[in-house]
Amino acid sequence: MVKKRQPRLIAEMARKIRAYRELKSRPRESQKYALDYETLRRPHTGKMLPVLAWQDVRRETRLFSLLAGMRMFGVGRMFTRKSWLEQDPEPGYWQITKVKVDYTAENMDHGKAWGILTQKGKQESEVKEVDKAIYHDWRLIPKHMEQQFKEFKPLPEPPVRYVPYPPLLRAMMLAQFKKAHGSAATEEPALPSRRDVLLNKDYFREQEKAAQRKEGTPV
Repeated sequence: MVKKRQPRLIAEMARKIRAYRELKSRPRESQKYALDYETLRRPHTGKMLPVLAWQDVRRETRLFSLLAGMRMFGVGRMFTRKSWLEQDPEPGYWQITKVKVDYTAENMDHGKAWGILTQKGKQESEVKEVDKAIYHDWRLIPKHMEQQFKEFKPLPEPPVRYVPYPPLLRAMMLAQFKKAHGSAATEEPALPSRRDVLLNKDYFREQEKAAQRKEGTPV
């Protein structure tokens, strides 16, 4: 009979204590993403922000810097980003549904937020965590403009007119083009997804005449 192995209670307790201490020693988001606005460096890592972000850091605001100064931490309000306003003609915004603030932060400008994302005029059905909340390009949508963002109707997607060739056939076509013209093709070969052909008697007659011209008439 095999002797049952006794659990090592002290070793298991020591493992849990080490895991708890490691968890407590990890830096919080307010420490990890803290920023020195004079040198534009993060004190925790010593890394400097990219040059392209300097202008937004000095002029724009992070999401939780806006939420911290609002009633109920902005739950129910709509927020967008400067990059979305500049790049996409369709509206993109987050409607905040839940906020979890890090109260250990000096100005309560760190934490996690959840909401419903509307990207390029299309609203998602599920609530998910807001990403890139530490970026310095968030803007609050005024209440008198919220209905304008919500009433936008996305344009229907255009039909697919061309599809790419299979890889082997594409390589053969590019090789033939280079052999015939002495240079690589500048346009990608594409296959039309729809061919409008009027199948009547004249069409078949023209096909028969073209075949006879190639093969010749019987003697």
